[in-house]
Amino acid sequence: MDMQNNIMVCVTKQKTCEKLIQSGVKIKEQRGGNLFVVHVAPTGWNFLGNSSEGEALDYLFEISKSVGADMTVLRSSEVVGTIIDFCRDNNISIVVLGESPGVSGHDNIIFKLRKRLQPKVEITVVPAT
Repeated sequence: MDMQNNIMVCVTKQKTCEKLIQSGVKIKEQRGGNLFVVHVAPTGWNFLGNSSEGEALDYLFEISKSVGADMTVLRSSEVVGTIIDFCRDNNISIVVLGESPGVSGHDNIIFKLRKRLQPKVEITVVPAT
């Protein structure tokens, strides 16, 4: 399968994830392709009932729209598998993630994604600072 330089930016429910979206924009400008912003919400999580989390996702949706990216919120109790499925279904070749401070080793989502996606998909980690 011929992979385009499609970029997926994984965001959480925090406004600071705008930094991740901007990193995805820079990669798109350098390499071309399409930009996708994805948030995986746990099954049963009600972000509409939480004003700060809903506000943050709305903010990230507006940022995504302003840079020409599609933002998708997916519900799943299996975050890693859902991200991998999205990569496959959308010909993603680059995944942008934020650093996970305090989470290390085999429990780290970055470790899990690298193990299952590389070398076919490039993983770019944006430092928390």
